[in-house]
Amino acid sequence: MCKSRYLVLGGNGFIGKNLCSFLQRQGEEVTSFDRELPDKREAGIVYIKGDFFEDIVLRRLLEDHTIIYHAISTINPGNSNEIYLQGYSKDLIQTIKMCSWIKDSNKKVIFLSSGGTIYGNQTIQPIKEDVLPQPINHYGNIKLCIENALRILHIQNNISISIARISNPFGPEQDYTKGVGFIDAVLKQAMQRKKIEIWGDGETIRDYIYIDDVIKFLYYLSLQDQKDIVFNISSGIGISQNQVIDVVKNLGLSVEVIYKEKRSVDAEKIILDNSKIQKQCQMKLLPFSDGVKRYYQYLAENKETYNLEG
Repeated sequence: MCKSRYLVLGGNGFIGKNLCSFLQRQGEEVTSFDRELPDKREAGIVYIKGDFFEDIVLRRLLEDHTIIYHAISTINPGNSNEIYLQGYSKDLIQTIKMCSWIKDSNKKVIFLSSGGTIYGNQTIQPIKEDVLPQPINHYGNIKLCIENALRILHIQNNISISIARISNPFGPEQDYTKGVGFIDAVLKQAMQRKKIEIWGDGETIRDYIYIDDVIKFLYYLSLQDQKDIVFNISSGIGISQNQVIDVVKNLGLSVEVIYKEKRSVDAEKIILDNSKIQKQCQMKLLPFSDGVKRYYQYLAENKETYNLEG
């Protein structure tokens, strides 16, 4: 059997960097592809700078790889209602084109979707993969459109697909200034003695999962050919923003919060049922408070890199 060659589209992003590092440690051949190269490059990883939306570049890249992680998005939940046409005209169309180029091949695509924004407001929690998605912003709807296109290509064109609906990951390499990352924002703002803004009353609930656990789940998806193609990647536990603040305070940090008007793009409560993937891989997850502590220790050890005080 030929050894798999891994391609991470969006390898310079939060999840992409962690995924490339993990794959390299597993002894896999891995290529990181993104618009910009990382400031620090790891031995054993091939880094390629390029544009996902240039057809010739992308087609040549696909030829040399068997496992393709698709982690590229040009929009985020916060800005999607303003620049949504970009997501439909670029992200959706280019993903469909990419998959059409690899039909009837032995390649596999693992699409990094969105857990929270796909489902929207749901009555029954935790949310299972088979509920009717009800996105409340264009970011979630674009992810859902891509999922549906991939599902059809899987059925009609024999393309191996896995869809990872990831909840709210946090940990090293995250950057909240890019539009997502509440825990990242709270820790960094607290370490800089800055006020923390919360949209709403702080009772918005999310399913937070440490980045290392996300990566292990994603790697598992690359090793198996599953009958089902959609999997929640989550902790299965809901934590409110106010609870996050309490956990950070317990680390000895001073936290000052400013509560602002709730945003329409935010669902009130998102907890994802992870029993489907856990039934297959039975992985022990890092408890939430331990994950926050671990990430804080990482930031404290790298204060100069992130221009943090304290």
